[in-house]
Amino acid sequence: MRKGFDGLAVLAQQVLEQSPHSGALFAFRGKRGDLVKLLWYDGQGLCLFSKRMDRGRFVWPMTKTGSVSLTAAQLSMLLEGIDWRRPERTATPLLAG
Repeated sequence: MRKGFDGLAVLAQQVLEQSPHSGALFAFRGKRGDLVKLLWYDGQGLCLFSKRMDRGRFVWPMTKTGSVSLTAAQLSMLLEGIDWRRPERTATPLLAG
């Protein structure tokens, strides 16, 4: 994952066929799965955020089209290392109150 602002912006434009200046958030994962970089245009310039997992891997969506749309909740779970495709729900209470 050596790419920075410009390299990731070119990937978004050429591979995903999206404008990196559209305001969409673009997520890129490293080969080992323990590093993710997020590219986002805030209206003034490109922002690049990165996160490396100490333990575990980021659960990455499989796709044939090359891009996937995630909800804010799915993105949050992805960044926490939770399998957002099959989140485990906590037990519901038996009694109210």
